[in-house]
Amino acid sequence: MGLSGVQRTVKFAKYLPDYGWKPHILTYTPNSFYAFDETLNEDFNGREIEIFRTFPKKLKEQKTTKLPSYAIQKVGRALLQVVYQPDSKIKWKKPALELASEIIRDNKIDAIMATAPPFTDFLIARELSKKHDIPFVVDYRDMWVDNPFHFYATPFHKNLAIKMEEEILKHANQIIVITRQAKETLLRRYKFISHNDITIIPHGYDPEDFATFTNTRPDPAKFTITHSGVFQDDRSPKFFLKALAQFIAKNKDAGDRIEARFIGVMRKGHQKMIKKYGLANNVVTTGYVSHKDAVRHLMESDVLWMMLNDTVRTPGKLYEYFGAGKPMLICSPDGTIRKTAMDSKAAICVDPQDVTSIEASIQTLYSLWKNKTLPVPSEEFTSQFDRRKLTGELARELALSLEVV
Repeated sequence: MGLSGVQRTVKFAKYLPDYGWKPHILTYTPNSFYAFDETLNEDFNGREIEIFRTFPKKLKEQKTTKLPSYAIQKVGRALLQVVYQPDSKIKWKKPALELASEIIRDNKIDAIMATAPPFTDFLIARELSKKHDIPFVVDYRDMWVDNPFHFYATPFHKNLAIKMEEEILKHANQIIVITRQAKETLLRRYKFISHNDITIIPHGYDPEDFATFTNTRPDPAKFTITHSGVFQDDRSPKFFLKALAQFIAKNKDAGDRIEARFIGVMRKGHQKMIKKYGLANNVVTTGYVSHKDAVRHLMESDVLWMMLNDTVRTPGKLYEYFGAGKPMLICSPDGTIRKTAMDSKAAICVDPQDVTSIEASIQTLYSLWKNKTLPVPSEEFTSQFDRRKLTGELARELALSLEVV
């Protein structure tokens, strides 16, 4: 499957064999999704990795579906979360358990790792651990109970989610989260967890993805600002586009020299904003591209831009931006993302809806570009997010899980 959510798991699986682990990947076969990226399978070439897939009752030709508006997506999620707990993938639990039992029967499985969302994965891991006496590790890519984008129709629904999460955390051999904020959130809610029970392994980037484009350079005649990825949930390019339009109106010479690229799936409403603000000649939208092509676009850019409305989620694109070694414009409230970006010494950070500050930031970056003095993050800083190194930390957590059983 495509989109950024798969990157963490793909890269962990790719590099675990370097640390003496053989991944047996249990996953699903989707009939439809917003994007598919077969090139990601190339990461497993020549590596000792096995993939096991359950199949839907009616296997159809894979179909790419359009990303709905946020309003429709929000309502759809709410309806599903009223009926299904912890999420709509609970229907996958039974076939997953059946196939997992076959995998365990036919192979020597030392540990189980579940990554979520979907949080059904955690339930599957717990049940397998209990049945087969195998330690399990949970990897939070997003929060569960404390996720503001989860809908709880009644106190019963929320209490059920708390009980399920508590059950998982009481029995998990190791707990992994992406940020310190996520760790502190779990520690506040569940007093039985100690500080040492939770390990932070952030998102990262794979240097091998960028090695192909070592000699790729931006067009020197264009000042290129690029956004990579989907505007999930309530994120919107509106304020950036408005600021860009204002900047161009005040800097006529920049009109022919500035280009904003949007790499990935875009909602119709967001595409209409480009015309609304008179930016048709300054904005390029690519639609969904493979991860390999997305990296190429990053390397062809002068500045990388992202926006975030909250401090709960941790978009993986920021760490890909680090891998590209480019200056960044980060529109985000105070929190983990903003602090991490500022630590790079190559980012301008402003509030996500502050059009005046965004415009001023574009002006600053444009001036630095003209003077050939744009900042870049140091290799010392970016190397801490190397996917291979981060997988070494995961391998250590898997090894520790064996010691505590």
